[in-house]
Amino acid sequence: MNLPVGSCAVDTRTGRLGIVMGHEGPYVQLRPYGGGREWDCEPRAVREAGPAERLHAETAYGGARTAGHGRPVA
Repeated sequence: MNLPVGSCAVDTRTGRLGIVMGHEGPYVQLRPYGGGREWDCEPRAVREAGPAERLHAETAYGGARTAGHGRPVA
C-alpha cells in the first residue's frame, strides 16, 4: 500500500504502529509514534491504521510523557 508521508500505518508483520516517513526504493519507512528508530517495511505488509489504533498510540504516548518517560516502551 502506498500511504502518504505523515500517515499512521501498521506493519502487519509485527503489529507495530508507525508514522510513514518516506518511501525509499521498494520499502516504506516507518517511525514509531512518538519517535524512535525508523524501520523499513515492504509496501504489501503495510496498512493504514484505524481510528482505534491511532487513539491507542496517542494515549500510550501521552501517558508515557505524563509519567516522565520520553516515549512508551513497546
